[in-house]
Amino acid sequence: MNLIEIERVKTISKENFYMHYVKKQKPLVIEQLTQDWPAYEKWNLNYIKELAGDKVIPLYDDRPVSHKDGFNQAHAQMKMADYVDLLQKEPTNYRIFLYNLIKEVPSLANDFKWPNIGLRLVKQLPMLFFGGENSRVFMHYDIDYSNILHFHFHGKKRCMIFAPSETPFLYKVPFALISREDIDFDQPNFKKWPALEKAQGYICELNHGEMLYMPEGYWHYMKYLTPGFSMSFRAFPRKFSNLFRAVYNVFVMRHFDNLMRKFKGQNWIDYKNQKAITNTNGNL
Repeated sequence: MNLIEIERVKTISKENFYMHYVKKQKPLVIEQLTQDWPAYEKWNLNYIKELAGDKVIPLYDDRPVSHKDGFNQAHAQMKMADYVDLLQKEPTNYRIFLYNLIKEVPSLANDFKWPNIGLRLVKQLPMLFFGGENSRVFMHYDIDYSNILHFHFHGKKRCMIFAPSETPFLYKVPFALISREDIDFDQPNFKKWPALEKAQGYICELNHGEMLYMPEGYWHYMKYLTPGFSMSFRAFPRKFSNLFRAVYNVFVMRHFDNLMRKFKGQNWIDYKNQKAITNTNGNL
């Protein structure tokens, strides 16, 4: 695919970050933003197991979306201690997605700082994401079009991202936040998905403690190269058009989609997947 490495800096001033990245909506990796956090030294899978081992956590895998699933409905549950053991034992597709572990274990909030970096961050407890070796997160964008600071801990993670301008080439599923789930973004089949050859994107590998800035509305595909976990901070979209899209997604789109799944069942899912192909190939 047409991918360029995301720019990296060790540190950056608030003014430079805002002027050259937030204002221009350009992604950036900041390598040393967390090095004065207690989390930089403490956060690993064994630490999480020690603090939260008895918590029952929701798990997701890479099965295709079904009409029987609710919006972001978990596929399984497991105690955190058992899940960490599984991550460290062998590759698994089970991931933790959008989990407010810090609400369950408040002491974790003492391990990080809210960075003064030029974004008005939403000061609610941040969500955590966990994955096993080679587990993947489908190509998607976030429902609220937020600017995202994505911090990674324990191991290595590959991130592939695309600006909203590339949506016409990404086989977006209508009334959803995802592209076609059967696309292998690691080794895409351009004969089957010809529009992907026109998409211009970015890629990086995040190491322990590094932070990726993803501007509002960016598509992202994540692959855990080793077991690990991440945390995201969010800031509301700056563009009014994106704020409007976020409101539509939250209050209209997802409820309409759930309603259509209820009444049309799998036919609705199949229809959307076919429209993703006809709409995207039509853009060629």
